[in-house]
Order: sequence, then structure tokens, then C-alpha cells
Amino acid sequence: MAGRIIETLDCVAEGAEWLARAEPRFADALSQVGPLPLRREEDGFPALLRAIVGQQVSVASARAIWGRLEAAGLTDLAVMAAATEDDLRAAGLSRQKARYGRALAEAGIDFNGLRVLPDVEIVKTLVAVPGIGVWTAEIYAMFALGRADVFAPGDLALQEAARMLFGLPGRPTDKALRVMAEAWSPWRSVAARILWAYYRVAKEREGVI
Repeated sequence: MAGRIIETLDCVAEGAEWLARAEPRFADALSQVGPLPLRREEDGFPALLRAIVGQQVSVASARAIWGRLEAAGLTDLAVMAAATEDDLRAAGLSRQKARYGRALAEAGIDFNGLRVLPDVEIVKTLVAVPGIGVWTAEIYAMFALGRADVFAPGDLALQEAARMLFGLPGRPTDKALRVMAEAWSPWRSVAARILWAYYRVAKEREGVI
């Protein structure tokens, strides 16, 4: 079963209120960050391709490459599947990302079917595609599918935010943060939103951009 889906800002606010009652440090963080963003995007092939494009490049570079892919029609699954490596390289993709993009287009993912799968099955399905790791799959489940109880403990900003907010002696590992986040179920996706927002506020306060 899909479980709770975050569809509106009211859903986010409901999760934030639950977390604030369950964990005083979330209440403190929320008092500093203000209302949380919805952060929803359309699901499907383009959302995953955009995630691949954005891997290990700056936001500006990813945006520029995405614009070239859109201009060439390569954000369409069928067009990507038929593209040559030269087509993809001309649009700015590295050889590796060109391979990943074609692999995604040829994977035969049932994007509509993903909407009703359990969270763990979504991740399992997506990580079977070259170029898609657990972090990308969890982010897709959170923001493209709106899953309310997914977390991405491999995210460095979430790790650092947890260290600061909870006064930990060091940045928690992926495994440690995953265990820690179990206490935030059934609203782990909202907990992630709080931590990302807190990370931005805390870093600005420290003068770090």
C-alpha cells in the first residue's frame, strides 16, 4: 500500500505539528524556520532524469544541461530511448550520464504503478536502474510521489542538520540516522523538510553559504 500522501501544504503542516509534539527539538527548529515548503513535483521519467542530470554538478550546470535536453526533446522517454550517445553528449551529458539516461528510458518502469507500491518496493525498483542510487530513489518517493514517511539518511545536509539540532558529537552515519529517524514515523518526509530548513538557517547564522 502507498500509505499517506503529501498533497498540500496542510498535509505538511499536519506532519510538522505531530513532530513538534513528539520531539521538542523539532518544535524549536520550526520556531526558527517558519512554514515548511510543499516541495512536490510531477512524477515520471523527467523527474528521475533530472535527478541523474543533477548528480555531482552545480545547480547552475544542471539547469543549463536540462535546458539543452528540453530544447532537443530529450526529456521525453521515447526520444531519449532512440537517442545516440552523440545526441546526448551534444546536449551536455557526460558519457556516463548519457548511458544512465538511456538505461532509464529502456528500463520499462511502470511509473503509474509506482504510485501504489509500498515505499520499500519503490526504492527496490528504482535502484535496479544504473545511475539511480538509494538517495535518488528516496528523494523521488518523497517529492515526486509525495510519500509522507520516507527519509533520505544518506543526504549530507540532513546528517549535518541532525548533528546540529540534536547536539550530536559528530555527523551521524547513513545507518545511524536511518535508525534515529524511525522515531519520526509516520512523518519522516516532513522531518526531512524541517531538517533541510534548519540546515539553511543554522548555516546562515554561522556565516557559511
